[in-house]
Amino acid sequence: MTPTGTPGPLVRPAMAVDVVAITDIYNHAVVHTTASYDLAPVSLLSRELWFAEKQADGWPVLVVEVQGVVVGWSTFGPFRPKAGFQHTVEHSVYVADGHQGHGLGRALLQPLIEECRRRGVHAMVGGLDADNAGSLAFHRRLGFVEAGRLPQVGRKFDRWLNLVFAVLLLDEEDEAPAGRVGVEG
Repeated sequence: MTPTGTPGPLVRPAMAVDVVAITDIYNHAVVHTTASYDLAPVSLLSRELWFAEKQADGWPVLVVEVQGVVVGWSTFGPFRPKAGFQHTVEHSVYVADGHQGHGLGRALLQPLIEECRRRGVHAMVGGLDADNAGSLAFHRRLGFVEAGRLPQVGRKFDRWLNLVFAVLLLDEEDEAPAGRVGVEG
């Protein structure tokens, strides 16, 4: 419960019924931000197929509810399809417009980090738009470090976009890449 007596955010595994909200949250980001480099909204059918594939392959999809309404989601899956990358995953976290900055992203990503550790995943990667200061700071607070910056590899809103790869090494004995102390903003 919050100090006002209302239930706090609830993070739980996503269900098929949540795909509508997941799609709406994602499409808002597609249309209004560079959080995704998709250029057009995705269809509900494509997201339903995506969700079914995630479930079939055993990849987690979480949602966060505030007062019974889904306002965010997160997942991880393969970083790349080659066998040598089997110990690395790439994650996604999306929080609905108007709900950012209230700890919901952390509430969605922290359980994924723990699930990665449980599964023996070595590295978790996030692909972030270099101009998304909020996402860069969010990942930095969770221990991610900048591991690469790819200039002008994306194009959206009539401008070139730079991509940052942020990495969290999950084995406790491993250290951050030499010379890096957080994601550069």
